[in-house]
Amino acid sequence: MNIIAQALQENRKTLSEYESKQLLASYGIPVTREVLAYNEEELRSAIKEIGLPIALKACSAEIAHKTERDLIRLGIQTEEDAFEAYADLRNEIGPRDSVLVAEMVAGRREFMVGMTRDAQFGACVMFGLGGIFTEALKDVVFRMAPLNRREALEMLQDIRGAKILGEIRGMPAVNTEALAAIVIALGKIGLEHEEIQEIDVNPLIIRGDSPVAVDALVVLR
Repeated sequence: MNIIAQALQENRKTLSEYESKQLLASYGIPVTREVLAYNEEELRSAIKEIGLPIALKACSAEIAHKTERDLIRLGIQTEEDAFEAYADLRNEIGPRDSVLVAEMVAGRREFMVGMTRDAQFGACVMFGLGGIFTEALKDVVFRMAPLNRREALEMLQDIRGAKILGEIRGMPAVNTEALAAIVIALGKIGLEHEEIQEIDVNPLIIRGDSPVAVDALVVLR
């Protein structure tokens, strides 16, 4: 994968969010529609391509924790607000960094998925409840890669909060086949790329009944 090779050549320890999602998308994992903007003209073009509302995020391989550093602007409804938010973020990042312009993904259910390389067991995949309650609830399960379809579907049911995968509060049941395919794909990435130490996708938002990776981070060995 050229993205990984280039990052290693530059002695980087992580991929940017944009690069991380490109890697995920190459394995069939659904990600947000997004464009990098290095200036206001590219921002204007991105808004026209994606449409409002949008999210703006500082995008750099050096910035892993954007929320903690207040480098994310969500639910932007107008061009005027977009340019104001863009200027605000530009003041906080380096001249070579870009701003990620992404579609807003609406959904009340959030999960997290990932891959971690264990010294003893090798590539392992993770699934659990995501979003703002990740740390508080710690409702996650791990399995060794590779996983087949049956194993991935069983894994989804092993979290304590598995009931929210079904029909609940007027929301349709989650497409667990699509969710299982993501888990399987993450295991495949781990097995095919020894140079990756960890993948963190959080949140994975359920839009309608389908999962979409809204944020992602790939950590290199």
